[in-house]
Amino acid sequence: MPNHVHLLITPCAGKSLTTIIQSIKGATAREDNIFLKRTEAFWMRDYFDRYIRDHEHFVKAFNYIENNPVKAGLCEKPSDWKHSSASEREL
Repeated sequence: MPNHVHLLITPCAGKSLTTIIQSIKGATAREDNIFLKRTEAFWMRDYFDRYIRDHEHFVKAFNYIENNPVKAGLCEKPSDWKHSSASEREL
């Protein structure tokens, strides 16, 4: 998505979700700001998370994430979005 990211992750033992998100945001902000030739804040300070309760919830979240670019009008089908796991399955 052009203005946000969806991830389904399972933290490794001893790693908090907060630490993982901080690492992702820090690395991508540095690289993107270099690319964009800017120095200001890249990400909002907070993030939103959900605890996946069961397989059904996982499937719903997975489908929501893959269909998000379609719903936003960025492509016709999930596999058309090159930054999606759906595009990898089509290869």
